[in-house]
Amino acid sequence: MQRVIGGSDGQYRFLELPDPDEWLMPGIRWGSFEYALTPAFWVSQAWLVDAPDKDFRLCATLVEEVVTCLLGGHGAPAEVGLAASDRVIRALAEVEAVTLSAEQIFDLLSEPLEVRGRKVRYRFAAQRSRYLAASLAGLQSIAEDGLDDLALRDALCTLPGIGPKTASWIVRNRRASDEVAILDVHIVRACEHMGVFPVGADPARKYFDLENRFIEFCGRGQARASVVDEVMWSTMRRLNRTMLKLLIDPEPKFDDRHPLLAWGEVGCQAAVQTETTHRRART
Repeated sequence: MQRVIGGSDGQYRFLELPDPDEWLMPGIRWGSFEYALTPAFWVSQAWLVDAPDKDFRLCATLVEEVVTCLLGGHGAPAEVGLAASDRVIRALAEVEAVTLSAEQIFDLLSEPLEVRGRKVRYRFAAQRSRYLAASLAGLQSIAEDGLDDLALRDALCTLPGIGPKTASWIVRNRRASDEVAILDVHIVRACEHMGVFPVGADPARKYFDLENRFIEFCGRGQARASVVDEVMWSTMRRLNRTMLKLLIDPEPKFDDRHPLLAWGEVGCQAAVQTETTHRRART
């Protein structure tokens, strides 16, 4: 048995985990929590930061969350995406509107942004101004309150420029949902190292298959998927390749990597219409 101690100001709590050599799931052992990047490490880190009232929201409204997540998506560093979305959100507030034209958004994104005291340019101004304008218009037909987490993700995936990862990010933030996962490169690398995902895992082709594996991993560790996702992302994005090599558990705790189920060659926009139906049947 492993014991993790957490707390502050003289108030302590304890988390007991199985021995490092015990199996967490087929092909994957728990590992030692003091070794970075092991299953036990991620479960203990999630436990340390979790709280009943944990809030993931970046913004106050669904419209603002869509702006932030779409502009902060693939290829945009987090700080740059936040600066870009803040400019667009302020523009929406100034005109008291929930939509802007593609031309208006392009003009906003084309001006240099100030990030950490220096001027930077948003690389995707042309493409994402079109996506965002169309998504904000389409968002008006989505009744958020009448949809569960997966149905809301389905609806968001019908909007231009929003696939399962961005839609899951929005839903996780809005609902603190443990029914979805934000499978960006940092999460994939962490899961590949543990053997939860196979080496070379590709969310662009196998998003829901990989998501099921991630949620199964979290469930077996009795950790909230939303919190594990956040902890993995915030930890992995700060580690360069040299540091990763230094932190890898010297005695890996996984055996043969577990293969994924077969998956057809379908795009995420089509896949979301069918795969989420199967996800709702998951127990």
